[in-house]
Amino acid sequence: MVDIKQTNKKKVLMIQGLHEEGLKLLQARDDIEAITIMSSDEDEIMEAAKDVHGITVRTANISRKIIENAENLSIVSRHGVGYDSIDVDALNDYGIPLAIAAHSNMISVAEHAMFMLLALSKNVFYYDQFARKADWSARWDIKAWDIASKNLLVVGFGRIGSKLVKRALAFDMNVYVYDPYVSSSEIEKAGALFVKNYKDILPKMDAVTLHCPKNEQTTDMFSKNEFDMMKDTSFIINCARGGIINEIDLYDALKTKKIRAAGIDVYDDEPSTSSNPLFGLENILLSPHIAGVTIEATIRMSKQAVQNILDVFDNKVDPEVIINKQVL
Repeated sequence: MVDIKQTNKKKVLMIQGLHEEGLKLLQARDDIEAITIMSSDEDEIMEAAKDVHGITVRTANISRKIIENAENLSIVSRHGVGYDSIDVDALNDYGIPLAIAAHSNMISVAEHAMFMLLALSKNVFYYDQFARKADWSARWDIKAWDIASKNLLVVGFGRIGSKLVKRALAFDMNVYVYDPYVSSSEIEKAGALFVKNYKDILPKMDAVTLHCPKNEQTTDMFSKNEFDMMKDTSFIINCARGGIINEIDLYDALKTKKIRAAGIDVYDDEPSTSSNPLFGLENILLSPHIAGVTIEATIRMSKQAVQNILDVFDNKVDPEVIINKQVL
């Protein structure tokens, strides 16, 4: 790792900007020089980062080329929790830690998943269009369901999944949790039911919500085989990462009504384009990867992204927010 003993001002590059609450933390330090670049172009970032000590980044790619040319770099801090766009191998090669805003958006994403769960169950958009036309003819064409006493499978019991479990239990749902990295006792202590093999219980589930990382084990975790197992009245929600659900198979499952509906915040290709066939379906609720983007979450993300950098500068690193702990 680069030696960051304070001799001169440390330069911090904020790629794609920061909320003013995060910026205030930098401005309060007389040993920090803050620089902002709004571009996501690799060459422009490389030029701006060549002599910086820390980087905060939203969605721009931080490539090996950028990392290799930033000779003073000692910390990259994500304005969020995902890090698909950052070359972690290159950071490892240069002994540079990658920090995430681990505690910033877990409530926001859990609430968004809960919103989708409720919106799909109550079929809000179907009824909204009739109400706007003062047409009450659909009032007794009943297309709303209660979520109380329904079976919900939560995939992933991390920071977000555990928060979603609490909210679903408050609505009197029967909550099942699949997470091979969490003990059954911890899940049961939270009031949920431990699931050893999620495929075994899919035929019983009324809804599935995903809160796991995307990796080799979870890519295409829900595809044709899984949709064929699910109830034709069930639905699935993904506020985690695109690719955990196979989009082609999801389209087929929704089109043929193998499942009732879906709520999707993340996609295989982002930003998504209107050519995505999912967008032509009526039984899907869509949002543009904003589950974790609220006013409160944005403030928390900006402040933690900056604090993670300052902690490295001050030799007070919290290992819990570092992805590649081996470089510490």
